[in-house]
Amino acid sequence: MKGVFAASAASAVSLKAPFVHASDTLRIGFISPQTGPLAVFAEPDDFTMMQIFQKIKNGVEIDGRRHDVEVIYKDSQSNPSRAATVTAELILKDGVDLVVASSTPATCNPVADQCELYGVPCITNDAPWQPYFFGRNGDPKTGFDWTFHFFWGLEDVVGSFSNLWQQIPTSKAIGTLWPNDEDGNAWGNSDRGFPPVLKQKGFEVIDRGRFQTPINDFSSFISEFRRNDVDIVTGVIAPPDFANFWNQAGQMGFQPKVVTVAKATEFPQAVRAFGERAEGLTVELMWSPSHPFKSSLTGQTARELANDYMATTSRPWTMPLGLKHALFEVAIDVLQRAGSKDPEVIRDAIKATKLDTIVGPVDFQNGPVPSVGKTPLVSGQWQKRGKDLDLVIVENSQAPMIPVEAELLPIQYKS
Repeated sequence: MKGVFAASAASAVSLKAPFVHASDTLRIGFISPQTGPLAVFAEPDDFTMMQIFQKIKNGVEIDGRRHDVEVIYKDSQSNPSRAATVTAELILKDGVDLVVASSTPATCNPVADQCELYGVPCITNDAPWQPYFFGRNGDPKTGFDWTFHFFWGLEDVVGSFSNLWQQIPTSKAIGTLWPNDEDGNAWGNSDRGFPPVLKQKGFEVIDRGRFQTPINDFSSFISEFRRNDVDIVTGVIAPPDFANFWNQAGQMGFQPKVVTVAKATEFPQAVRAFGERAEGLTVELMWSPSHPFKSSLTGQTARELANDYMATTSRPWTMPLGLKHALFEVAIDVLQRAGSKDPEVIRDAIKATKLDTIVGPVDFQNGPVPSVGKTPLVSGQWQKRGKDLDLVIVENSQAPMIPVEAELLPIQYKS
């Protein structure tokens, strides 16, 4: 099997039909934010591709013949415009048969839009389904023709977070950090986002509105939170922005009991920079070594996959590892079931997917909307385990099949 790590600059896109290769090689285009503020999402990419290469090194059988599988890897640079450009390059220049992408709507949405435009099958994950679906003006009656997505939704994260926050006594005043991007606009949406559910559950939402990122100065937010007796902070921002907020909170003496900020604190390398101030932070948890699922490709449990990653890379496990692995589980399963390079046949094989993966069942036939399959979500907290911090499951109301590992603890501030 061939593997191509193509991260060079994309050439100008010409308006022509996708280039079709005459060879029998199946080509998968893979777009990920290798650089920029979302680069932490791409940390497990090399390990994942090498592992997948080993499992399918003999190719995929179609009509009794073996076909090589080639993966062409492109960097979105954490930029939606760049993600669209390299996707068009994969389609028009490289002639890929299938596109896969991951890591927030900033990557998934522009990639999927290009595939929908050119009629190329596409699978994405690691972005809540509402900003993916409604952010692309999806019709709940029909879905999309060529693009499919699997992940949890805002109903899961708001359910898990709100149950998490009720585990300890607080003022029930929540300060929000929702930026002016696909995620922030979806999470802060007054109809489909957090506000209506939180108000129904008796929380007071302190929302200063959308803001542009990157952002360096959070002092006005922190002052507003202090004036309103905020005990809980939530949001969905990139790690560099949260670092600015959390450092300034410490400088201004702002000490909330619970800080649950999505995206920013999912990664060990990001929270490590906070030292003692990382302990007690909480975050949504879409995959961990404790998830009770196995890989359809390698047969590994979640724990075995995490241990393999840590032994191979000498780095701690990270949530995107499971999502990236599952992305290729679905892709390879689709190509094997399709038995053809015909894009419509591949598209129909995606639509028919019902697969147990390392992140849980992936089912595109029974999603909340067409073209979408849901995966389970819990919440975790960074707690001390010996000398090290570990992300442990502390809330599982939305996915009771995933066991809780510890009780939620209020953040303890050092004097």
